[in-house]
Amino acid sequence: MPDKKEPRGNPAQRRSNPVTGCPLTAALAAIGGKWKLIIIYWLAEEPTHFAGLRRKMSSISQKVLTQQLRELAADGIVDRRAGDRLSEPVVYSLTSYGRSLLPLVESVRLWGRSHLDRVSAE
Repeated sequence: MPDKKEPRGNPAQRRSNPVTGCPLTAALAAIGGKWKLIIIYWLAEEPTHFAGLRRKMSSISQKVLTQQLRELAADGIVDRRAGDRLSEPVVYSLTSYGRSLLPLVESVRLWGRSHLDRVSAE
């Protein structure tokens, strides 16, 4: 009997770098977009199940969160672990490779805070 917790649909595949040899486009392909750094930020606190991430990120749709998690998992940044029993939720966590992004996430967060302060002072 197949595991009902496996994601359905097309499995996420590692995306190729749209500009061959360019490290910036490689980085943006892996972590760019509106939600990926936020997902990484929340998973840095603790492993979390899907519904827990949705609660922390109330503006994201279920479809988009699923897509972003699949892409992050395909790039080796997030680990998706199904529970031993069918009733246990799937838990997402950062891989050690994903944890290597935390200094970047913190730098972006600090820059964002100073940017908000600057914009509100205008």
